[in-house]
Amino acid sequence: MLATLALPGSDWLGWLHEHGEGELSAARQSVTELLALPRGDAGMLPLWNDATTALRNAGALANLLASVHPDEAVIERAEALEVAVRSYETDLYLDPDVYAALASVQPGELDDGAARLLTKVLQSFRRSGVDRDEQVRGRVRELEARLTELGQTFSRNIRDGRAITRVPSSALAGLPADYVAAHPAHDDGMVSISTEYPDVHPFLTFATDAAARRSVAHTFFNLAWPVNDPVLAELLSLRHELASLLGYADWADYDAEVKMIGSGAAIAEFIDTVSAAALPAGEREIAVLRERAVQDGERVIDVSNWRYYTELIKRERYGVDATQVRRYFDFTKVHDGLLEVTARLFGLRFTPVAPSDAHAWHPDVTTYDVSAADHGTPLGRIHLDLHPRERKYNHAANFDMVPGVLDAQLPESVLVCNFPRGLMDHRDVVTLFHEFGHLIHNIVGGQQRWVRFSGVATEWDFVEAPSQLLEEWAWDASVLRTFATDSEGVPIPVELVTAMKAADEFGKGFLARTQMFYAALAYRLHVERPADPTARMLELAAAYSLIEPLPDTHFYAGFGHLEGYTSGYYTYMWSLVIAKDLFSAFDRDDLFDAEVATRYRDQVLRPGGSRDAADLVESFLG
Repeated sequence: MLATLALPGSDWLGWLHEHGEGELSAARQSVTELLALPRGDAGMLPLWNDATTALRNAGALANLLASVHPDEAVIERAEALEVAVRSYETDLYLDPDVYAALASVQPGELDDGAARLLTKVLQSFRRSGVDRDEQVRGRVRELEARLTELGQTFSRNIRDGRAITRVPSSALAGLPADYVAAHPAHDDGMVSISTEYPDVHPFLTFATDAAARRSVAHTFFNLAWPVNDPVLAELLSLRHELASLLGYADWADYDAEVKMIGSGAAIAEFIDTVSAAALPAGEREIAVLRERAVQDGERVIDVSNWRYYTELIKRERYGVDATQVRRYFDFTKVHDGLLEVTARLFGLRFTPVAPSDAHAWHPDVTTYDVSAADHGTPLGRIHLDLHPRERKYNHAANFDMVPGVLDAQLPESVLVCNFPRGLMDHRDVVTLFHEFGHLIHNIVGGQQRWVRFSGVATEWDFVEAPSQLLEEWAWDASVLRTFATDSEGVPIPVELVTAMKAADEFGKGFLARTQMFYAALAYRLHVERPADPTARMLELAAAYSLIEPLPDTHFYAGFGHLEGYTSGYYTYMWSLVIAKDLFSAFDRDDLFDAEVATRYRDQVLRPGGSRDAADLVESFLG
């Protein structure tokens, strides 16, 4: 039976060093053995698989621990390991001898999976510049090294840029009682509101004090500014130089080549198409918000008040009071309910692992072994790190920790979020379902022969579709009533969920425009590399967003997706379209229909990246 990764529990620094160096050494040894084989020997592919598995083992763990470990020394060591892995990967994909050896393998002699692997690997070599002269390859090495450093710095500045806004205790008027209790006043009568999501989002949604909302929003939308300005400028410049060296018009064209969308120009077209379609509804909705705001003496809908007035409209027009809705969403019940829902839906079993056996990096982390419910076959392990703390990644994401390789190693995946410990807003419940969709994809799709296709390894503009699909279960009354109960155990009323769904339709127009503003910002910054990113941000906000930014704020500096998704933030809307198509196959009256759920699991999730995303969708939908 395959074992899971044995974490140290203590001496993380020494263990990480030993583990990382061991994986790098294993990768080098596999490449040496690969080069020793006769040209054309198909045995090169398993050795390539061993090498890239070792690199992913080291890189995934380094990326995770740099984002979640509480010890600064471990974070620094993890970042150094990440640099070492990226450096070796760069050298590897620029090595003409390794490329020539792999290119000598005849695809006609391979099975379909191995032939697909060979095609993808050779494409990656060419996209890295292996066929360019030594001067170009040398510059590519320099660029890749510096881009790794810049990316780490950009993300670190956001992670470590946590800031506080001090507001009078009276500014808590309108906030739920549990939020008020968790934010006691200091001796001077002031209250501290951090930029962490469990603090800032409820405050901007419920606080009746407009001036305090603006103050909190001003702090939040200046996260990592101005420190990230020079970092971003160099990041954009060097990405463009790298793409140009490799023969592409710009970074967006280079990045889009291996995505479903295909080209940078298609990104711009998609953004404008969606924006135009959303405009009429968005303008109607903003007019409603503005009309309501005028009653309070406010005339502009901006980033400090749109949540507040949207919440008021939902309360006054739809009868949905989020402060009352949240009493049905106790974190522990939601956590346990999510496991029960997904276990039932996908035929899984989640078995708790005792902290003394899991040896996780923080006491907040809960660990589960995942197996097939019907025959008990181990499928992997998951770790849930769901509450905010100092130096921790401050958004929500699924992290790969161990990539699955069939008959070699079980996949392990980590959910990193920042939820409150008590009652949750329903939007947090939706986010948790969304992120758990990535985790399920990683585990179910992690049973691959070739590590390149393991888990969430499809085209990057498809990876959000399975997670967005799972959000639908967080809106279904019959599903929610299995775990959403108040303090007396009374399930959330069906009529309340119906009203919540109706209320959720309000705002989809202007929120789609907001998404397209983010997508346009990510795309245009990479294509244009403006000297004044703030000015360009404001121009794009005026062109796409129906919500006004606050003066003297710099959202882009804390926009973490500029590192992970680079120019491809359009992915979220692109994937949402696919997710809606996938959901059309499910019975809305029975979301636990075993036949459809099993077919979806086996035809969309289980293949990982072993087939093109379009083929996965077609096989499921017909």
